[in-house]
Amino acid sequence: MTSAISESAVRDALGRVDDPEIGRPITELGMVKDVTVSGSDVDIELYLTIAGCPMKSTIESNTRAAVADIAGVGNISISMTPMSDQQRKELKQKLRGGQAEPEIPFAKPDSTTRVFAVASGKGGVGKSSMTVNLAAALVQKGLKVGIVDADIYGHSVPNLLGCTDGPTVLDDEMLLPPISHGIKHISIGQFVEGNAPVVWRGPMLHRALQQFLADVFWGDLDVLLLDLPPGTGDVALSVAQLIPNAELLIVTTPQAAAAEVAERAGSISQQTRQRVAGVIENMGAMVMPDGSTMDVFGTGGGQIVADRLGVILGHEVPLLASVPLDPTLRSGGDAGTPIVLDSPESPAAQQIQAVADKLAIRSDSLVGKNLNLGVN
Repeated sequence: MTSAISESAVRDALGRVDDPEIGRPITELGMVKDVTVSGSDVDIELYLTIAGCPMKSTIESNTRAAVADIAGVGNISISMTPMSDQQRKELKQKLRGGQAEPEIPFAKPDSTTRVFAVASGKGGVGKSSMTVNLAAALVQKGLKVGIVDADIYGHSVPNLLGCTDGPTVLDDEMLLPPISHGIKHISIGQFVEGNAPVVWRGPMLHRALQQFLADVFWGDLDVLLLDLPPGTGDVALSVAQLIPNAELLIVTTPQAAAAEVAERAGSISQQTRQRVAGVIENMGAMVMPDGSTMDVFGTGGGQIVADRLGVILGHEVPLLASVPLDPTLRSGGDAGTPIVLDSPESPAAQQIQAVADKLAIRSDSLVGKNLNLGVN
C-alpha cells in the first residue's frame, strides 16, 4: 500500500530549490503558487519571473528532482505561469531589501564582496581573457562570482564566456544577469544589435556603469570583477567614484614598452586612493613541446611594473603570476571555454589558478575613503 504524502513535506522539498538566476529558494521568492497532494501524487503550480524565462526548464527539472526525493512519492505534475506586474514589483522590492530606489550593493559599508577592477595601460595584453579565466577559476573554488564588462567600446566578455543570452528583465529598473560557466555577467554587448559600435561620450559611459552595478540583481557575490577599458579615462574614474573599495589588478606583458604604459594605469591609484592588489604578467615565456621556453615578448615586464608601483605607492605590490603565452588560451576564448576549464593542467591555467588562490578571500569593505578626484 502506497503511503500518503504530506503537503508540508512537499513544501519543505521546494524550499531546497533555488531560482538559478537569483540564487534564493523559490518558496522565499513567492514562486510557489499552489501545492496539491492526492495520495502519493503531487501537483505543483509555480510562478515564473517572466513569460519567456530562460531558466524555465532548469527550474522544472530541479523542482521535480527535489520532490522525487520524498519517500513514497508517485506522479509529479508541474505547471508554470508568469508572474503578474504586481508580483514582479513585489519581488523587485524583496530583492532590494525594501529599498525603493536602486543602489550599488558593493559600495555599502557592510558589503563582503571583494571587488577587483582589472586594468591595463594599453589594449591587446589579454586583460579580458585574464578577467574571464580568473572568474572561472574562482567559481571552481566554490565562490560566487560576477563580471561587469566595463569596456563599453571593446566589450568581449559574453563571447569569451560563450554566452548569447541576454539578461532577464523584471522591469525597467531590475535585470537578472545571464550565467555562463557559473559566472554571472553583464555587458553592453547584450543590448546592442550584432556587432554595432557603441558611440558614447563620458557621461553616458558613467551612467551605463552605474546601471550595471545598481540595476542588475547580483545576489550575494564573493567576488566581482570589472573588465576595464585600457588606459586611465572616464570608466576608471567612474569605478573609483561608484565603488571606492574596488582594488586594482594590473595586467601587462613582459615587453618593456607595455610595462611602462601599465605603470601609468596602476599609478592612477595615487589619485583615487584605491589599493593595487597586484600585477599579472600575461604572454610570458612560451613553453615549447620539448620543454624549452621562448621569450616571444621579452622578459621582466611584470616584475618591473610591480617594483615601480611599490615605490610610487609606498607599499608592496606583488607580481601575482607570469602567465605563459599559450595558443590554447586564445582558442579557448574563441570557443567560449576558459582555459582553466578546458585545459586545467596547462602551464597558463596553472598560473591563473595560482592568482585565484591568492584572491579567493572575502574582505571587509574599505568604503568611505575620500577620493579627491576633482571630477564632476
